[in-house]
Amino acid sequence: MLSSPIDLQQVRRLFSDPQRSAGTDFLRREIAGRMREKLELVKIQPACVLDAGCGAGADLPELQRSYPDALVIGLDASLAMLRSGEQARGSARQVLGRFLSRLTPAALRPEPAPALISGDFANLPLAARSVDLIWSNLALHWHPQPHALFAEWRRVLRTEGLLMFSCFGPDTLTEVRAAFAEADPFPHTLQFVDMHDFGDMLIENGFSTPVMDMEKLTLTYEHPQALLEDVRALGGNPLDNRLRGLTGRVRYQRLLDALEKQRRPDGRLHLTIEVVYGHAFKPVPSKTDAGEAIIRFDLPRKPR
Repeated sequence: MLSSPIDLQQVRRLFSDPQRSAGTDFLRREIAGRMREKLELVKIQPACVLDAGCGAGADLPELQRSYPDALVIGLDASLAMLRSGEQARGSARQVLGRFLSRLTPAALRPEPAPALISGDFANLPLAARSVDLIWSNLALHWHPQPHALFAEWRRVLRTEGLLMFSCFGPDTLTEVRAAFAEADPFPHTLQFVDMHDFGDMLIENGFSTPVMDMEKLTLTYEHPQALLEDVRALGGNPLDNRLRGLTGRVRYQRLLDALEKQRRPDGRLHLTIEVVYGHAFKPVPSKTDAGEAIIRFDLPRKPR
């Protein structure tokens, strides 16, 4: 099942420059915080945690603090994003180290460094049944085949392991989509997948008790250029059938004029972000790898 005709090579190019997406890190941090609140309600003690599509790895320290004894792995297709995040964390560790050097030896326990892997989160370089928790913040919607992605994530999860993710939903960027429709006939934004379709995909791929939730956030702007800059920072246009080449002055002005017509009574321009949250477990199998049914007997305990 396709979300959109996404060009994965273009996705990698769009995220190859960490500075390009830095302007919208505030949104990723806000959504990550809301995901952590949901995760706190699930009582698990994972030995291995995977952040799938981790970007610069801003979620990794929080995951490590939540599960201090776990191996935390950050995986992203962009090596540049991984390196920029590692450099930032290295600088922070140096500052912290100078501060801790003044304290007692008991306070000097170093925080474990996450393992970083540059790779495809739809073709994970990990063994089957090797991960207890998969966390993915605003990455799922960049893959053209979420159905296949869920199958791969289920492969690496251990039995009773947890998948938790967030992604954009169908009403994301509706204002930009409408403005572009007045500027030219080409597609410029993804057609994001509905949360109910994600729930169906999870069940079809063998996950149990999926829980889906959605909320809408609104960003406001004074100038349409700033709004479009944030849209580019959120990922831009990775569609395979996108308009090639530069946007001409006339087309760009039509786009700005169309956005101006959307200005609200408060004088601001609005940008809708629909955030979909989901989590599900990998259940105890009912069949062997050979397709044989597994029948379990809960025998009564003998009295002592």
